[in-house]
Amino acid sequence: MSFTQIARSCSRLASTLATKRIASAAVVQTHARMMHRITMPAIASQMSQNFVARNYSAKSTIEDIKFRVLKVVSAYDKVTADKLNVESHFINDLGLDSLDHVEVIMAMEDEFGFEIPDSDAEKLLKPADIIKYVADKEDVYE
Repeated sequence: MSFTQIARSCSRLASTLATKRIASAAVVQTHARMMHRITMPAIASQMSQNFVARNYSAKSTIEDIKFRVLKVVSAYDKVTADKLNVESHFINDLGLDSLDHVEVIMAMEDEFGFEIPDSDAEKLLKPADIIKYVADKEDVYE
């Protein structure tokens, strides 16, 4: 439903209310609710179709990517913050198993909004590897 159609519907309803000279306040409230039920969903759907909110940010830097990667890894419950740094090996240093490694990679996919193929995920064994991989994907260079 376009804005023009909505406006026409509202004007028709308003003219109907004015010509009938409704005496009862309850009837006026009923017609007002009907008008609200007709117009508000249509306006909301029209607004959502025309004005899609996009959340773009400035171009990422290596430091931004590093911060986000370390934040995601530190949020993982099996990782202790004192052992975590950029060069920590997920399996050897942090004590994660292969399933934990897959979950960390999935969390990275959610954080950065793209899929990491299994062939590449097997090679991402340190946060530094993930930082480099994401920087390459997003065309961020030092």
